[in-house]
Amino acid sequence: MANCVQSVQEFVQDSFVPMVAVLCSEEAERVTRKNNLNFAELLRPFCRLTSEGHIRDPNNQVQVVKNLRICVNNMATSPSTASAVLSPAQKQLLNEVVLSCQPQEGAVTSVITAGDYVLNFSATTPWFETYRENFLQSMPASDHEFLNHYLACLLVVSSTEAVPVEQFLKLSQEQHRIQHSGEYTNPKWFIPNTLKYYVLLHDMSEGDEQRADSVYEDMKQRYGSQGCYLLKMNSRTFSAEEDEQIPDPWSQYLQRNNLQNQDLLDDVAPTVNSAAVENNISAAEVDSLHSTVKDGVSNSLESHPLQLDTVSSSGSLHTLSAISTDLKKGARDPESLAGGAGSHGACLTLNDHDHIRQFIQEFTFRGLLPHIEKNIRQLNDQLVSRKGLSRSLFTATKKWFGGGKVPEKSISEPKSTFGLLYPPEAPELQIRKMADLCFLVQHYELAYSCYHTAKKDFLSDQAMLYAAGALEMAAVSAFLQAGAPRPYPAHYMDTAIQTYRDVCKNMVLAERCALLNTEILKSQGKYSEAASLLIKMTSEDSDLRSALLLEQAAHCFNNMRNPMVRKFAFHMILAGHRFSKAGQRRHALRCYCQAMQVYKERGWSLAEDHINFTIGRQSFTLRQPENAIIAFRQILTNDSRQTATQQGAFLREYLYVYKSVTGGNEVSLPQLPLPYIHSSATRVYFGHERCLAEGEKQAATHVSLDQEYDQDLAAVWCHLEEQLVAAANHGAIPVNFQPTQCCLNSQTDNLRHPLAVVEEPIIVEVMFRNPLKVSLALSNLSLLWRFTADGVSPLKEKTTEELAGEAITNEETMTPGMTQKDDIVTTEVILEFHMGPEETKMARLRLLPQELAS
Repeated sequence: MANCVQSVQEFVQDSFVPMVAVLCSEEAERVTRKNNLNFAELLRPFCRLTSEGHIRDPNNQVQVVKNLRICVNNMATSPSTASAVLSPAQKQLLNEVVLSCQPQEGAVTSVITAGDYVLNFSATTPWFETYRENFLQSMPASDHEFLNHYLACLLVVSSTEAVPVEQFLKLSQEQHRIQHSGEYTNPKWFIPNTLKYYVLLHDMSEGDEQRADSVYEDMKQRYGSQGCYLLKMNSRTFSAEEDEQIPDPWSQYLQRNNLQNQDLLDDVAPTVNSAAVENNISAAEVDSLHSTVKDGVSNSLESHPLQLDTVSSSGSLHTLSAISTDLKKGARDPESLAGGAGSHGACLTLNDHDHIRQFIQEFTFRGLLPHIEKNIRQLNDQLVSRKGLSRSLFTATKKWFGGGKVPEKSISEPKSTFGLLYPPEAPELQIRKMADLCFLVQHYELAYSCYHTAKKDFLSDQAMLYAAGALEMAAVSAFLQAGAPRPYPAHYMDTAIQTYRDVCKNMVLAERCALLNTEILKSQGKYSEAASLLIKMTSEDSDLRSALLLEQAAHCFNNMRNPMVRKFAFHMILAGHRFSKAGQRRHALRCYCQAMQVYKERGWSLAEDHINFTIGRQSFTLRQPENAIIAFRQILTNDSRQTATQQGAFLREYLYVYKSVTGGNEVSLPQLPLPYIHSSATRVYFGHERCLAEGEKQAATHVSLDQEYDQDLAAVWCHLEEQLVAAANHGAIPVNFQPTQCCLNSQTDNLRHPLAVVEEPIIVEVMFRNPLKVSLALSNLSLLWRFTADGVSPLKEKTTEELAGEAITNEETMTPGMTQKDDIVTTEVILEFHMGPEETKMARLRLLPQELAS
């Protein structure tokens, strides 16, 4: 796996933290809304404690609690959701956080050298860590465990209330009703006697501070000094110290639903493009999709031979239209901004930040931790009182006399499944509660002992969901114990994952267990086991999850003692494919580009073609046509093993993308890779074209300079020229004498400037080769040339306006656009130039010296 910012211990500890609910009066909400935040959001950046806490275990031993973080959420009642799946809103949130987290320019990279492979890729994958964090936070509460159940509730009332104590009483009654009335299945509560902590919120900008102090003194008399707190805030006014820069620690904790208006609007079209990629619409059709979606016109979607993804649904354009409409509406809707517009904490000073931080510390050390410690002792006393019987005998006795446990199984459910449910007062759940409480306050040794005991009871009852949860947390507790008194029981995790996935059909819990297990295995250097587990967790129910896990598996292969770079590349391609299906085009493109480092120029031409084709398509949909051209060009320039049909598809895609880049601008001359030019076979001839003798016929094809230029005769003329120069110089040939060259080729001296005579044509013979298995139809061929006068810098590159030569075809006929004069085939512009598959032909282009002089 890629490097992570957190250590494995920090990651595991932050995955399970004490949960605290918040219940505010309307006036208190108004006070916090001045800062564009609700009360829970206000506390969020300050929920990690900077000092150590202490509790005493049932044996009266002091346990240190370090680096503790608590999770504070507004209390909201909601219908019960199945813990086996995430809601559509949760899935959308996960998709958005991954989409919004992209590699930064100039980010730190890692270089892996294995054999003759040198790979350069991102050292970290922050998009995966962001996904993992949000996934763990969005997990629905389950009845088989208590780690994400609420332990306490903050009751918040403003000091501006007429009678704050009455408001506290109303909020307390509301919390009791929600927890104990049985009307709500959510939120879930850890223990019946939930800690209630009373917070008096005082607005410094508008409230009476003396009255607030007086009310707080009354609260301490009612609830005790350890059960209430006076929080003063909003000390800053906009008129004063406007230039003071106050940090905004809330932004990183608040997930915006719109991901910035511009980013989303930029992704509206690529979302349509992504769907087009999934539906195998060619690049030439992608550009027309937007107008098609807008006008509601149905186009025929051409299936590409090399499909990125396969879909069987029809009417995809209507689906694209709906996607585009919804996304654009959401981007324009100001209500889609989470937290609204503006900055956060505008009314807070740095002292107010310190007050909030101090409040969290006071609540945790004087309220929450003592409450947890008391409940651990009570649960322990209940369990100790039953130790007069052996564990096995106690379990048997419970079964004989009922034990308060009510099995609830469906008719079709086999006896050994996870269908067994325990009532809240069941002894097995009390052991699990004690284990969870110990785990939350970092007493991992006692937690492991309780989890291990509960695991045995759950397995004996065939309560598989409960057993899997106990196995999972027992393994984590064993890993986190200081000094590692026992080895990490990886087989516990394997059993838990298999039970969650195969028996309980709960992929959410299986994924959580796998995320924890792979991080622990990685910390122990067991990258092969981690990669195998990540690959097993991929499935068809979530493309995003599969893509992220496959990418992490690829990094595991690279982090081995002997890096397995080809497995890295293969799994990066699989990850890119799943990213593409999930609509994550930028991540898909990145994965394919990283894999290309391994496959490039290694002889795996088919794999290389597929990667280049995918990079080209993804680049085009992401509005990067220049990169798309480079990728498509790689497919056409190399000797390919693709079929003729496949090459034809590649060529169509490339030509369309190239046309979209040039935009029909004839000033920017194309430099196409096709057809291939044999540069060494190019010849240039200076002099009059040979006149045909009377009755002599001229072939329309395969005409070469050999009919214009006789090498033996040229040698005779060269010898005569030397004699003439020698006679003019008293029989001696000057040292700097160079004979006139009328034909330049690869064997002649081409460093000196050739001599061209006005009105005498210059004929250029070029040999082309078509490397493809499909025919090429070329038109409007132009010859690039540059004229350089003596002592003058080169002029701008030009094209011929008058061309003469032979259009090479398979037929012995003149090509359209040619005229015949004096038995010599001439043309102003070559209109067509056809080359058959893998064919080599010559073309002659003609220009006149007066063009050069101009």
